[in-house]
Amino acid sequence: MASKPPTTPAKPAHWPATNDGDSVVLERRAQRVKPPQLYQVVMLNDDYTPMEFVVLVIQQFFGRDIETATQIMLKIHLDGRGVCGVYSKDVAATKVDQVLDAAAKAGHPLQCVSEPVES
Repeated sequence: MASKPPTTPAKPAHWPATNDGDSVVLERRAQRVKPPQLYQVVMLNDDYTPMEFVVLVIQQFFGRDIETATQIMLKIHLDGRGVCGVYSKDVAATKVDQVLDAAAKAGHPLQCVSEPVES
């Protein structure tokens, strides 16, 4: 049998003072969450892949109309690279895989990469 009644443990020194002895009210702070990092899907120029195939791939996998796809293809051809779209990391990786798969099946050496968008 216990000879002494149980005691209430002491509060740590870092706890704020309370009015009624047992309740503690902590201040809620708004959390700041950064938006997710975006990635751009970039196609690289080569001397072997037909321009028509590049336009078709841009239309099929990036949902561009023929005029926009042609403009992107010309940028790739003239500058050596062109941005086809900007997506989250997983979606960009999927788009790259789709383009590389289609190019391999068609027998073209078309290259496509994803890279972080500079903020």
